[in-house]
Amino acid sequence: MESVSKYIRQFLRERTINGEGARKGFEVASQKIKADPEIRKFINQHQSQLADDAADRSIAKLREYVMVRDAEKNNQTSFVPGYTPQLIVSDHLIDVTYKPSEELLAKRKAVRMARRVTTLSMPKDILNASLDDFEQSDGRFAALTMAVNFSDQYPSRKQFMPGCYLYGPFGVGKTYLLGAVANDLAKSGVLTTLIHFPSFESEMKASIGDNSYLKKIDSVKKSQVLMLDDIGANTLSTWVRDEVLGVILEYRMQQQLPMFFSSNISMEKLADSWLTFTNRGEGEPLKAQRLMQRIRFLSREVKLTGSDRRPKK
Repeated sequence: MESVSKYIRQFLRERTINGEGARKGFEVASQKIKADPEIRKFINQHQSQLADDAADRSIAKLREYVMVRDAEKNNQTSFVPGYTPQLIVSDHLIDVTYKPSEELLAKRKAVRMARRVTTLSMPKDILNASLDDFEQSDGRFAALTMAVNFSDQYPSRKQFMPGCYLYGPFGVGKTYLLGAVANDLAKSGVLTTLIHFPSFESEMKASIGDNSYLKKIDSVKKSQVLMLDDIGANTLSTWVRDEVLGVILEYRMQQQLPMFFSSNISMEKLADSWLTFTNRGEGEPLKAQRLMQRIRFLSREVKLTGSDRRPKK
C-alpha cells in the first residue's frame, strides 16, 4: 500500500525533525496513542507475546491503526476503503492487518448472488424479487408453496426434482415469482437462467446466418435451473419449435434438469394450440404431444390467480 508507506515515513520523519518542540510533540502524540483504550487492551491481552518495548517500536503501526479506525467511525474515507483495521502480533511487535467491512462483505455477496442468476430480456425489478415479498392469497398459495418447497429442497436433493409450469392471467405475478425463486436459489449457490422466451426466439432467428445460435442453445440447455418466461405468447415457428425448444427440452429431460415455465395459458391449451399449429397454420399434433411429454416431465402445472399488479398507464 503506497499511501500507507508514505504516511508511515512521514510519521517517522517527525522523530528526526530538529527542535525540542517537535520532539515533545511527538512524545505527546505517542503517549496519547499508547493510552488509547483499545490499544491498551490489546497490549494487556498479548503481553506475554510482545517485547517489553513493543509499543514504542510499533508506534507507527499503532498510529496507522488509530487513523484508519477513527476515519471509519466518522464515516470518512481512509486509504483502505471498505476494510477494517485489526491489531495483530508479528515477531513480538504490533502490526496492523485489514479485514473486509460488513458493508463490503454485503456488496460482495450481492455481486455473487447476481452472477448466479442469468437473465435475458427480463424486467430489472426481477433482480430484486423475493419470496418474502410475494403477496399471499387463496389463489396464490399453491404457487407460493411450490416455490418455497422447490427452493428449500432442490439444493440438497438426492433425486430429480421437477420445476413448475406456472400459468394464469396477465399481471398476477408469474414472472416475479420466477425471479423470486431464482434469487432464493442463488443463496444456496444454485445457478439459474431466466429467459423471456419471445425475445429468445427472435434472437435465435437472428443468429441463424452465422450459426451462433448453436452455442447459445448449448449454453441455455445446460443451465442448472432453466426458466422460460411467457411461453405461448407469440406465434411459434416450426424451426424454433423443433430446433430450439425441442432440443432444449430433450436435453434437459435426458439429463434430468428441472425447468420452470410461465404462461398465460394452461398446459392443455399450450399443447392443443401453440405447440400444434405453427406460424404457417399447419397442425402437427404428434410433435406437440412429444414436446408436451417433456414439459410435463420437467415441470408440474400450478395456476396463479389474483388481480393485475402491473402499473396502470
